[in-house]
Amino acid sequence: SVYSGAILIMREKVVLIVDDDISNLKIARSFLNDKGFRTDVVKSGKDFLKYMSKMNPDLILLDVMMPEMDGFEAYSRLRQLEKDTGRYETPVIFVTADDTPEIEIEGLRVGAADFIHKPFERDILIRRIEKTIESVSTIKELTEEAKADPLTGLLNKAGTRRRLEDICSFERGAMAILDLDSFKLVNDIYGHDMGDQILIGFSKALIGMIGSEDVAGRIGGDEFLVFIKNAALHDIETLCEKINDSITENAKSLMGQDFNIPLGVSIGAVFAPEMGTGYEELFKKADKALYSVKLNGKHGYAVYEDDKEIEKDILVEEEMSRLTKIMEERNESHSALWISQNVFMNIYRFLIRFIHNYHGVAHKALFTLLPKSENMPDYRMTEISELFGETLKTTLRKSDLMMQSKSNQFFVLLPTVPEEFIDNVIQRIMDTWEKNEHSLEVDVHIETEMIDGRGKEYDGRRIGDKNISQT
Repeated sequence: SVYSGAILIMREKVVLIVDDDISNLKIARSFLNDKGFRTDVVKSGKDFLKYMSKMNPDLILLDVMMPEMDGFEAYSRLRQLEKDTGRYETPVIFVTADDTPEIEIEGLRVGAADFIHKPFERDILIRRIEKTIESVSTIKELTEEAKADPLTGLLNKAGTRRRLEDICSFERGAMAILDLDSFKLVNDIYGHDMGDQILIGFSKALIGMIGSEDVAGRIGGDEFLVFIKNAALHDIETLCEKINDSITENAKSLMGQDFNIPLGVSIGAVFAPEMGTGYEELFKKADKALYSVKLNGKHGYAVYEDDKEIEKDILVEEEMSRLTKIMEERNESHSALWISQNVFMNIYRFLIRFIHNYHGVAHKALFTLLPKSENMPDYRMTEISELFGETLKTTLRKSDLMMQSKSNQFFVLLPTVPEEFIDNVIQRIMDTWEKNEHSLEVDVHIETEMIDGRGKEYDGRRIGDKNISQT
C-alpha cells in the first residue's frame, strides 16, 4: 500500500512521516502515537506525492536524504500541487542525520516550518510538532476571519462568528438573524446573476441601517447575522420595516415595476445579556425566533422571550389560518407563473391527472425563437429570449404556467382553454410581441397541442410557423 500506520483517533491531528529508513519510521511513530497523534508513513518521494494528492495531514516530517527524489525536490513538488489545487500549504519539518549548517539553511530557505536532526530526541520532536501545528492553526483562523465575503463585502461566516464570540460576552444589544424570503425564486426565474445583485443591494442597505460599531456578516447563501449594540425592541421593528421596503424597491429597480415575487426579509432576534451572553446560546435563540416568523407569514420579526412562548402549541382552529399564511405570500401575481423546470414538471403531472379525472380541457404551447441572422451572438439571443419570456408572462393569464425549457424555448400550459379559443390566445401573444422593436431580429415557431379529458379523441395539431416580422 502507499501508506500504513495505526489510526488512533484522539486529537484528530495527523502527522505524515516520510522516510526510507524503517527504524526511523518506527521510532517517530512510537513517539507520536504515545502522545495521541495519528500517524501515516510513506517511504519515498513518489509515494509521498501520491498520498498528498488525496490526503491532507496536519503536518509532515520529511526526510531530506532519500533515493530517487530527495526531500527538497519532494517539497517543491508538494508546494506546486497545493498551488494547483488551491489548498493551504501543509507545514513541513525537515528531518536529517546531516549536522552540517548548509543543509539546515537550505531547508529554512525553501520555506520549511522547522528542522529536526536524527536521532530523534523524544521531547524535542513532540514540542516542535505541537508548536508548529498550533501556529499554523492560528494563522488559518486569522486568515479566515480576515477574509470578507467575496460577493457582499461583509464578514464571512467564520469572521462573523469570531467577532461575535467576544462581543456577545460583554456587550449589551441584540443579535438578529435575517433570512431572505422567496429568494430562491429570484435565482430560478431571473438567474443567479440577478440573485447576486439582490444580495449585494441588500447588504449595502443593511450596512446603511446599522451603526458603525455594529457587526454584520453573511453566514449563508441568503442568511445574514447582525449584532446591534444597545438596541431596543423598536430598533428591531424599525430595521424590519426599512429593510423590507428597501429590498422590494431594489428588486423593482433591477427587474421592473411588475416584479411580483414575494421577496422580503424575516428577522429573528434575541437580546443580550438578558437572554444569554454566549454566541452559541444567543444564536440558537435568535434562530428559534426566526422560525416562528417563518411559520407566521414571513416578512416580519420576532424577538425571543422563552421557549414556551416560541414553541407554544397552535390551537387546532388556528391551523387553517396559519397554513394559509405560509402558502400565500404577500404579493399576488397578476401574470402567468414562470417557474423552474423541476417545479413545472410536478405541477404539470398533477394538472394532467386533474384534467382527465374531472373531464377538463387545456392546451400546451411551445414557443421556439430562432435568429434571422446567422451572425447573431449568443448573448444577444439570450437577451431577446428574456424579453420574449417577459412578454409571455405579462400577456398570459395568472392561471397559466410557463417555463423556459431551453435558452431560446418556452413551454406554456394553458388550463381551461378550449380548442376554439387557442388561436385567439396565440394571436394576442404575438400581437403584443410584435410591438417590441427587437421582435424583428428573430422568428418564432409555435406548436400547440390540446389536452382533452372529456372522453373525445383529439390529435395534436401544428400551427404553421409564425414569422413575427410579419404583421
